[in-house]
Amino acid sequence: MRRILVSLILLALVFPWHRDAAAQEAPQRPFTILVTNDDGYNAPGIRALVDSLVSIAAVVVAAPEGQQSGVSHGIRLSNPITVDDFANKHGIEWYAIDARPATVMRLALDALVDTLPDLVVSGINTGDNVGLTSWLSGTVAAAREAAFHGVPAIAVSMGAGTYVDYEAAAGFMKTLVQQLREGGAIVPGMFLNVNVPAASSRPFMGVRVVRQSVAPNTSSYEPRTSPRGRLYFWDSWQVAFDDVEGTDLYGFNRGYIVITPFKIDQTDMRALDTLKPLLEMDAPQDDGG
Repeated sequence: MRRILVSLILLALVFPWHRDAAAQEAPQRPFTILVTNDDGYNAPGIRALVDSLVSIAAVVVAAPEGQQSGVSHGIRLSNPITVDDFANKHGIEWYAIDARPATVMRLALDALVDTLPDLVVSGINTGDNVGLTSWLSGTVAAAREAAFHGVPAIAVSMGAGTYVDYEAAAGFMKTLVQQLREGGAIVPGMFLNVNVPAASSRPFMGVRVVRQSVAPNTSSYEPRTSPRGRLYFWDSWQVAFDDVEGTDLYGFNRGYIVITPFKIDQTDMRALDTLKPLLEMDAPQDDGG
């Protein structure tokens, strides 16, 4: 009986050690990034982004089949969605999807990946998405859809210009992802909008974490008449020119890479506190009489 008891004690002491050693030796799941955009699956911005990120993560690409700029958060509800594989030099999963960016992201997270990615990066968009323009952006919408699903997300855009250096923006994104990982900032709820100025003869002025500009864009519609006498309008929409210091528009205009943290909850808490005592009421109860 004593021999049996001693054996059981030895097993109890040894077994946890073996279990811990096995857990330490088990391979860890690689850090995974799902890449998307709104310019199309083979756009130069997304190719530069993937080329940069494959060295630090397992990358999967799911992007629209064609150009989808300015479609905001539009989604596909009633028509079938086609998905094609795109052969690429990295040999990774790279899907071209006939849908708008938000639908592309929703489909990818639900049906194309086995487990949710650690991070979604949407871009690199051709043209900036600072200020109120971000509400119209398919690039930002794809990142927002990922945030809806609890996946940390970054939208990245680069200003238009005579020379757009996607490789420079992609290199910055690689560094940014590494910094966020080391700082423990890639967590559910993280939703960033990044805008990189177009390349020029001077280097970037630096990086600023700033709030979103709400300077209004302007839009006017010029009436015209077609050769057949039909009235139509031509939109002359213009983005806001500038804003105050501390906004994304101000920093971007002055050569800074600007990063704005977004959130999903759009509730105006001040208005909530004001309206509750003014408008809340209980319906009269029927006393049954």
